[in-house]
Amino acid sequence: MIRITKLKTGIGAVAILFIVLVAVGFKIYRDKLYVNLPDYPPINRAAWLDQNWSQQQREWFHHADQGTQTVNIPYEWFVALEQPRLALVGDVGRLSDPSYLDRFGFIPGATKGGENQLPVGFARGGPMSKWDGTSWVNPQTNDPMTSLGFTCAACHTGRLTYKHVTLLIDGGPALTDLGKFRQALGISVLFTRFVPGRFDRFAKNVLGEDAGDDAKKALRDQLAGVWNGFFNVVRKLDQGIADASVDEGYGRLDALNRIGNQVFGVDLGKEGQEKNYSPTNAPVNFPHIWNASWFDWVQYNASIEQPMVRNAGEALGVSALVDLTDASKGLFKSGVQVSIIDEIEKQLAGKQATAENGFSGLKPPKDKESGFTGLKSPKWPENILGPIDRALAAKGATLYDNLCKDCHLPPVDTREFWQSKNWLPANEFGQRFLHVEVILITKIGTDPVHAEGMAKRKVWVPTDLNISTNDFGFALGQLVEKTTNHWYDSQTPPVSEDKRNEMNGYRPNGIQAPLGYKARPLNGVWATPPYLHNGSVPNLYALLSPVSERPKSFYLGRREFDPFCVGYQLRTKVPGPDKPDLRCLGDQSSSADDAFEGGFELKTAILGNRNTGHEFNDGSSAGVIGRKLSVDERLSLIEFLKTQ
Repeated sequence: MIRITKLKTGIGAVAILFIVLVAVGFKIYRDKLYVNLPDYPPINRAAWLDQNWSQQQREWFHHADQGTQTVNIPYEWFVALEQPRLALVGDVGRLSDPSYLDRFGFIPGATKGGENQLPVGFARGGPMSKWDGTSWVNPQTNDPMTSLGFTCAACHTGRLTYKHVTLLIDGGPALTDLGKFRQALGISVLFTRFVPGRFDRFAKNVLGEDAGDDAKKALRDQLAGVWNGFFNVVRKLDQGIADASVDEGYGRLDALNRIGNQVFGVDLGKEGQEKNYSPTNAPVNFPHIWNASWFDWVQYNASIEQPMVRNAGEALGVSALVDLTDASKGLFKSGVQVSIIDEIEKQLAGKQATAENGFSGLKPPKDKESGFTGLKSPKWPENILGPIDRALAAKGATLYDNLCKDCHLPPVDTREFWQSKNWLPANEFGQRFLHVEVILITKIGTDPVHAEGMAKRKVWVPTDLNISTNDFGFALGQLVEKTTNHWYDSQTPPVSEDKRNEMNGYRPNGIQAPLGYKARPLNGVWATPPYLHNGSVPNLYALLSPVSERPKSFYLGRREFDPFCVGYQLRTKVPGPDKPDLRCLGDQSSSADDAFEGGFELKTAILGNRNTGHEFNDGSSAGVIGRKLSVDERLSLIEFLKTQ
């Protein structure tokens, strides 16, 4: 009897221990190893809006290789990895499945020859190099492996869904969550190493059916090296700054700080990682890029002048390899595809405007189809989103003229815009560019972290790089210029001075860090939600409302567009147009009553996420830029902006 009691007690203890271990394991999986993604409804059709690009130009832009290795594993591995989910038996589906990547926000690519292409924004490049400069090879065949990286289109292709139709917008802000994608990729690699059965399936897909034991062991060693090297290093670095960082979520990225962390942190090795890896606390909405080629300064904080430095810096920031540590191999040697970056910029810009050709491309338009000659802003598709109320828009035009024109310039389809004094005189190369006003933070009142962060950030730079400053922005500008100059010099023959000037966009490597944000023209603004530089305002109606009325939190990741408020829907059940405040502003306290599973709740009380400023309200407090607008005036101005 005593023995039976003891036996039962022992079994009970084991059972309790088992339950505890399962519960702990589930909590670890749920909190650390589970990627929570939205489930989106099926789409009946997709429509690319006409923006002055041919289908061939569009598809080239979507996959043009900048020389990046963003995923930090070969293409052949990427298509063989399984999704970061656990199952009792068998394959859980490929990470590269277009329908799975779509849940991170990546737009499925075209189908050719019955096969799904890579999503928009992914580029399959040439032979892949490791971080130590050696080449990746397949252990079974000894063939070189292929690089896989992001293109401009990964962050600058927008989408809006309305009644089961997806509108796709070249140059618009992407609705991707790159943080979740990085998390999923890392977990997939981790599971491939340790989850029973996964490595064998992975090896079969990478090496082939007849791979030998030596090849499998070499592949396993490669996999361990990737995890213990880049993935684990970056994971620990990110953990070290997590408490001071601000979560980004769908459609946002702290791009400048992340570029700095890659170049001055990861690329400079251990010492750079210890001294330069900075919190990512200034997320910004992916900017729309039509017409940006003609602006005198770009980035939200108007910090970069030269398009080549801007674009090559972006490529370095998404893991184009560059040698910053080994002078014997040639400092500043990189994988950046400078010639491709030049082609991308020219396709975006359209015809160069010079004195010799009468500034073709910058003439006052005779109709609404002329003007800018490169990528154009999208026009409101009335056949899908509904007709524009022209009478209401006419009232809004008067409001725009009185309240908006001084900062954002006249509408781009008017002679007044093309004859504006903001078109600068021709420079020494006969080029004209548009001066875009920078509004100081003290006046505009929007969240200051993005502008202040660049102005204040310092970096450690080794002396052999011969960079003359430790101010982050200026040091980055010099480093990128040295990288592009290395490419120019290494060509056979070296690129001529005239050609360099052309590829540099006929502009110097100007860097500045003003404590303000630029006010660009508003053509196509209807297609660029959410609003303000940090994406903290969900729709145009909220942007035209006092700060106290704007939602204090809302979910990013929703794709369904609201053509009345002009932005992504705030909630699943949408009130009618007779309740504009309820429909467009919610309850001004929380959106928790309509949570979006798998989305990202943006809380505007957090510094970096603040939705203050650019306010139309009574009084003259900081950030108030115009008088309070009535509901009818807000709706009139919105209707006018649909015409732009």
